[in-house]
Amino acid sequence: MYKKSAFISILLILLAASALFAGCTGSETPAAGTADTSGTVEMITITDSLGREVTVPKSPDAVVCSGPGTLRYLTYIQAEDKIVGVDDIETDETQFDARPYAFANPQFKDYPLIGEFRGNDDPEKIIACNPDVIFKSYVTSASDADELQEKTGKPVVALNYGNLGVYRDDMYQSLRIMGEVMSKEDRAEDVIAFFDSSIADLNTRTESIADEDKKSAYIGGIAHKGPHGFQSTEPSYAPFLFVNALDVAGDLGTEHADVAKEKIIEWNPDVLFVDLSTLQTTPSAVDELKTDEAYQTLDAVKSGEVYGVLPYNWYTSNHGSVLADAYYIGSVLYPDQFADVDPAAKADEIYTFLVDGPVFDQMNAAFSNVAFTQLEL
Repeated sequence: MYKKSAFISILLILLAASALFAGCTGSETPAAGTADTSGTVEMITITDSLGREVTVPKSPDAVVCSGPGTLRYLTYIQAEDKIVGVDDIETDETQFDARPYAFANPQFKDYPLIGEFRGNDDPEKIIACNPDVIFKSYVTSASDADELQEKTGKPVVALNYGNLGVYRDDMYQSLRIMGEVMSKEDRAEDVIAFFDSSIADLNTRTESIADEDKKSAYIGGIAHKGPHGFQSTEPSYAPFLFVNALDVAGDLGTEHADVAKEKIIEWNPDVLFVDLSTLQTTPSAVDELKTDEAYQTLDAVKSGEVYGVLPYNWYTSNHGSVLADAYYIGSVLYPDQFADVDPAAKADEIYTFLVDGPVFDQMNAAFSNVAFTQLEL
């Protein structure tokens, strides 16, 4: 009797184990875009900025950001805690820096490297970080993205970085793509709405001012793949555009320009602004304005109408600094229309929304504490 009962008990255990095993092997991975009900990672197929269809895990736990600006955008959508490796610009110790997202996230310096800055990736280092997704900006072709994907075995999402000017649609598309992958769609839309409302506010304050009532302006010393002197400008300088400034160089196109010194003297702008990235080089634009006899003839230099603004073009465009500079420039050119604005406080309001940190003082300290001030010549 005892042997029979034992045999039945063993048989029941074997039948239960067999049923459990059959249940595991019969499970299926959910189709892309479907809800995960079995513990399997949900996969979705997205279209990246190059029109490539890429299948990625939804809301991945581990990502890397290759190339200028991708980690900035990940920070904007509040998913920076998902990175597992960085390029070397994040770990370099330099005297000068103008990246608000990096000031707000000093922990980025402690992550392992995935390669050099400007998208010079090391596939072996990326593999060692074992990301679920690679976000990559400034990809020249779909084949380049495909090649990195093949070398690493990881899905590569290519992003057109864009800007707040003529390529704003590219910028917003990239934020939306990244938001979709990271399950941060709502935050991406909030960021887009923030930029739109800020630009609209700047325009509303200044759009009704007639040109004859405006002071003419020029911005020099703008960084372009490194620091430059006073002749370096940008005809489509977004802060000027947003406040409808009377830019003497505004007819020179939409790209970076090196203006002849004689032309600046001929224009003789009422107000001069200096992008403080120039302080990295010798002589800087500030040095030139102090010592160059030709610049000494400018009315703005004689009257002291020369002002420092934060660098915005630092590992591509820092959009928060574009807005912060626009509010400061507006306060200089149209004091009545910006009487309610404290430029430094406004900058910290912008940075706090975008990168979760009031970092104006840190950035200003890196540039001799002369941002948003009248420069002494």
